[in-house]
Amino acid sequence: MSPNEPSSGRKVTLKIPAELYQNLSELIEGTGFRSVTEFAVFVLREVAAGEKIPKEPPSYSREEIQAIHRQLRALGYID
Repeated sequence: MSPNEPSSGRKVTLKIPAELYQNLSELIEGTGFRSVTEFAVFVLREVAAGEKIPKEPPSYSREEIQAIHRQLRALGYID
């Protein structure tokens, strides 16, 4: 571990956009998560415990991208 990396048990600040924080806050309502921070730590631990993140983003076909856009529009995320 380098001197710039936090040691185990120490906490650091992770900055996210306020809009994302608000969305996450609404998302966790009624769940067992007590805070956005608790949820974010859970998600990040899950990601870190999983497979490696690919070096290149996945490529999607034009049809797959259109289907994703339709789903996001239907959910109200995009106009």
